[in-house]
Amino acid sequence: MSRKSSRGYYVRGQFVTTGSEEDLQFKAEIKGRDTSRADKKRESEALQALGEALLSLRGDLYGKLELPESLTEALAEARRITDFEGRRRQMQYVGKLMRKLDDEAVQAIRTALDIQRSGSAEQAQQLHLNEQWRDRLIADDAALTDWLQQYPEADVQQLRSLIRQARRDAATTPSAAEVAQGLAPRKGKAYRELFQWIQRARRLHDERLEDARHHLPDA
Repeated sequence: MSRKSSRGYYVRGQFVTTGSEEDLQFKAEIKGRDTSRADKKRESEALQALGEALLSLRGDLYGKLELPESLTEALAEARRITDFEGRRRQMQYVGKLMRKLDDEAVQAIRTALDIQRSGSAEQAQQLHLNEQWRDRLIADDAALTDWLQQYPEADVQQLRSLIRQARRDAATTPSAAEVAQGLAPRKGKAYRELFQWIQRARRLHDERLEDARHHLPDA
């Protein structure tokens, strides 16, 4: 006659033997509930972080979102709070309101944030290209030919004048040690003006191309 194992525990008044099929099933249920709670916690934290990101969203993008009034007011209050603990509690409240949004509203927020991030990256890239053009035009005469091939509508006389002045300024540019000592500025006025001129010229060129595309006849 087999002896009942004393190793086990009671679940809702029923003894479950350790290692039995009932034991394995019960432990699987517990693990499933723990996993579900962990998933919900991660989702909650992600939504709260998304709500905090809304605080840095540009006004034009923020205005296009159809957010509930309660969330809009909670975010406005979060912007006003400077106390660390008070802001932390307010953001927890924002996270609670974020969890009430439907999937469509959450996706709209993510899309707006993606647009802002990609726009910032594009602006940084354009600034970098403008800097490259400025440095090339100052350093190499051949760069002017390359420029005119890409931007033939640009005022070449004004560009030549700015390049000549920037080169003269570069010839008298003080050393890094002199700049560090506050004896002179690092770059001359023409150096900055050339960059600004390139920036305007490239922007106008892009605007003309965009306008021309809009006026193409329908196929």
